[in-house]
Amino acid sequence: MTRFIMHGCNGHMGQVITDIVSEDEQAEIVAGIDIDDSRDNAYPVFTNIYDCDVNADAIIDFAAAAAVDDLLEYAIERQIPVVLCTTGLSEEQLKHVEEASKKVAVLRSANMSLGINTLLKMVKTAAEVFANAGFDIEIVERHHNKKVDAPSGTALALADSINETLDNSYEYCYDRSERREKRPKKEIGLSAVRGGTIVGEHEIIFAGTDEVIEFKHTAYSKAVFAKGAVQAGKFLKGKKAGMYDMQQVIG
Repeated sequence: MTRFIMHGCNGHMGQVITDIVSEDEQAEIVAGIDIDDSRDNAYPVFTNIYDCDVNADAIIDFAAAAAVDDLLEYAIERQIPVVLCTTGLSEEQLKHVEEASKKVAVLRSANMSLGINTLLKMVKTAAEVFANAGFDIEIVERHHNKKVDAPSGTALALADSINETLDNSYEYCYDRSERREKRPKKEIGLSAVRGGTIVGEHEIIFAGTDEVIEFKHTAYSKAVFAKGAVQAGKFLKGKKAGMYDMQQVIG
């Protein structure tokens, strides 16, 4: 049994994870932390993180960036591994995360989906074959109209994963509208679509002469990220200090 503290328990993702864990015989949420304590949860909720004295195996974080610094200090003090899912961290906070990982186990990933992280492994293998055969590489990502960053962090992670396999020899192209020239061979194109309520789609295209190979992942709800976070929390149980990622979770 893995015992979790849910940081940001009364937010949307916190409640999705609460529902997932409630049906998991190998996991349990033993406490929640949130400045909003208006919900009726099956576990105690603390509005101040330092008041939480419940023993746990890992903390799952889906809160706000402003709360991350206190979370890291708490995790270090209590020596509880933390799955850090909050995005939008500043450069200073990222340094804090790095320093914290020297004292407690921290898992951070651009995307918590098990499917996306398996896809990362698959496209690295594909890139080794197709890039050497002269195939062009394009990434198209689609998200809802409220997403403010483009391309997505996941699209960039996919591009970086491919490029690492190719000795970082490829350039990224984000916009071809002002460039009137033939497509360079060593280029990874990234295109962003924003519209409606699309949760998230990522498509990787390897286009060669007379054949095209496509890899695609579609998220139909945010539950896919919650499931990945729970798996990550189970993985972190008992881990020593260090920085971990989802590639290690999927093994």
